[in-house]
Amino acid sequence: MLQLNIKNETSRLRAVVLGTAKSNGPVPNIEEAYDPKSLEHIKAGTYPKEEDMIREMDAVSQVFEKYNVKVFRPKVIKDCNQIFTRDIAFVIDDKFIKANILPDREQEIEAISHVIEQIDPEHVIKLPEECHVEGGDVMPWNDYIFVGTYSGSDYSEFITARTNMDAVIALQELFPHKTVKAFELRKSNTDAKENALHLDCCFQPIGTNKAILHKNGFLIEKEYQWLVDFFGKDNIFEITKDEMYQMYSNVFSISEDVIISERNFTRLNNWLRESGFKVEEVPYAEISKQEGLLRCTTMPLIRD
Repeated sequence: MLQLNIKNETSRLRAVVLGTAKSNGPVPNIEEAYDPKSLEHIKAGTYPKEEDMIREMDAVSQVFEKYNVKVFRPKVIKDCNQIFTRDIAFVIDDKFIKANILPDREQEIEAISHVIEQIDPEHVIKLPEECHVEGGDVMPWNDYIFVGTYSGSDYSEFITARTNMDAVIALQELFPHKTVKAFELRKSNTDAKENALHLDCCFQPIGTNKAILHKNGFLIEKEYQWLVDFFGKDNIFEITKDEMYQMYSNVFSISEDVIISERNFTRLNNWLRESGFKVEEVPYAEISKQEGLLRCTTMPLIRD
C-alpha cells in the first residue's frame, strides 16, 4: 500500500506521478483550446510536437531517478493529452482527492487506476459534483491550504476558471484543523498575459519560507499583500507579466533545497542559486506552450 503523505510543497519527495506526452493526439483545432496560450500556438502553427514533449518529460524523469524518487506514469490512452497530472487529483496529508475536472478528461483519472488501487480506499475522496477544483489551484502549506479560485458571477463564461468557492468550502470541511485561504485569480479566455489559469501560475512557495509571486495574477490586491506579509518581502521573488507568461512560478521542489526549473529561466535560476538552492535545469519550453510547466505535470504522493 502507498502511505500517502503531503503536508507542503517542498519536503523531500519520495513518490510522484509524472504525466506522459505519448500518443498526445493531433494538434487541437481552435475550438478545442482550453486556455489562451495553447490557442496562440495553435493559431501560429507553433503548437508543440509530441516527440519534443516526450523528450522534455524524460529529462524530468531522469532528475527524479537521480534523487531516488519513485515515479509512476499514467497508462497511455491513444490520442489523449495526459501531460498535466496535477489537474486530475491531488494529495493533502494522507488523502487522495479526485478533482472534478472538465468532463472530457475523466479518462485521465482511469489511466492512473494502477496507482489509486495501492491507496487505502477510505483515503480516496471524490468531492461533491458542484465542487469544481483542479490541483494547480490547491497548495498545502503546513497549517494552511492555499486555494486559487474565481467567484465572479461570470464564472461559467471562463474556460480558464477551474476552481469554485464550493470546492474551497468542501476542503475546509475535509481539513478542519487547517486554515483554507482562498485567493481570487485574474481570468482571461483570450489574453495569456492577463490570465492566471491556476494559483501555481502566479505563486509558489519554495524552501521553508520563500515564494515566487506575480502581483497581477491576483484580482484583489490585499490578498496578494497577505502573501507578501506572510512570507516577508525579502523572501519573495516577484516575477514580471512576461515571466508569468513563461511560467516562472511553476517550478517543482524535490526538497527544501533542490528545485527543478526550466533552463531558460535565467533570472530566476540565478536568484535561486544565490539563495542557496540547488537548481536542476531541464528543457520544458515546448510543454509550457500549453500553459503548464513542471508543477502542472507532477502529482506528488509522498514527501517525508
